[in-house]
Amino acid sequence: MKSIARPTLKQAVKAAALVFAVGATSFVNAEETKLRLSGPMSATDERAIAMTEVFAPAVADFAEFEGHWNSSLFKQGTDLEAIARGNLDMTITSAQELAEFIPAFSIFAAGYVHRDAEHQKRVFAADFMDPLKEEAEDLLGVKLLSVMYLGRRNVNLRTDQEVKTPEDLKGVKLRMPGSDAWQFLGKALGANPTPMAFAEVYTALQTGAVDGQDNPLPTTKDAKFHEVTKQIILTGHLVDLNYIAISKEVWDSFTPEQQAILQKASDDAAESARQKQLAQEASLAQFFRDQGLKVYEPDLKAFQEHVQAAYMNSDYSEQWPEGLLEQINAQ
Repeated sequence: MKSIARPTLKQAVKAAALVFAVGATSFVNAEETKLRLSGPMSATDERAIAMTEVFAPAVADFAEFEGHWNSSLFKQGTDLEAIARGNLDMTITSAQELAEFIPAFSIFAAGYVHRDAEHQKRVFAADFMDPLKEEAEDLLGVKLLSVMYLGRRNVNLRTDQEVKTPEDLKGVKLRMPGSDAWQFLGKALGANPTPMAFAEVYTALQTGAVDGQDNPLPTTKDAKFHEVTKQIILTGHLVDLNYIAISKEVWDSFTPEQQAILQKASDDAAESARQKQLAQEASLAQFFRDQGLKVYEPDLKAFQEHVQAAYMNSDYSEQWPEGLLEQINAQ
C-alpha cells in the first residue's frame, strides 16, 4: 500500500498550529485525573449511556469521567481542536471530522463502504488501520481507542413525496453536518445538503428551514425528529461510525496498567452501545409506522450506483491510500 495521502498545505498548517498549541497537562497523581468528554449526542443516546454506565465505572479507581452532551461544552465539530489545545480530554468523533485533517479518513465517510456493524469492528482492528491511527496521533495529538456503531443512516423528510431514486431528492434541503465530507455525501445522495448543528435540527424541521435530515433510526427517535417529519426512506447509505478518542498526551500520562483498563473500558462501552443500537434498529421501523410515518425502501441499487460513482469520480477517492478499499472489502 502506498503512503497515506498527505494533507494539503492549508490542512498541515492548521494541524501544526493545533499541535503547537497543546498545553502541557500535569497530573499530581492519577486519582485526581478528570476525563472530560464533549459530544453532540443527547444524554439518552446509547453512546452517552455506554460512556456513563460502562466506561465511567471501569476507570473510576484512577479517573473521574465527566460527560458533557448536546455540545454543551464545545460546539459540534470543534472537539478535536479543543483536545489539541489542551482544553478537552476526550470526545466521540466521526470519520468526517477526522477527514478535515487527514483526508484518507474520508473513505469511512463514503456511502456503502462498510457492510454492517461487525465489518466495522474488523476493519478498525485490522493492521492496515495502524498508519491512519498513527497519523491521528502524530498530526492531531488524538488517540483513537474504539469504534462505535452509530447505525445505518436513512433519509427522514418532513415532506411526503415518494422517493425511489436519487433524482427524487433533487432540490430537497437535507440537513447534514457542516464538514466537507458530510456535505459531499448529501450531494452524492442527490439532495441539496444544508450545513447545520445537530441541536438546531428539530426546530429547522418544524419551521421548514430544512426539508429533512439523515440519521440512524435510534438517533431519529431519540431526538424526536419523527414528531416533525412524515416519512423515512430506508436508504441505509452509510453504516455510520464514531470513534472514542482521547488526548494522546492524557493517554501517555497513565501507567501501562491504567492504559489497559482505559482500553478495555472503551471497547466494552463501544460493544454495549453497539448491541443496544442493533436491537433498537430491529424494532424501530414499526415504531415509526405506528407513529404515522411512511417507512419504505427505495431503489437501493440506484442509490448505491449513484453514490459510489460520485465518490469514485471525486477527489476523495484520490486521497485514499492505494488498495485500502480492497482491504476493507476483504475483511
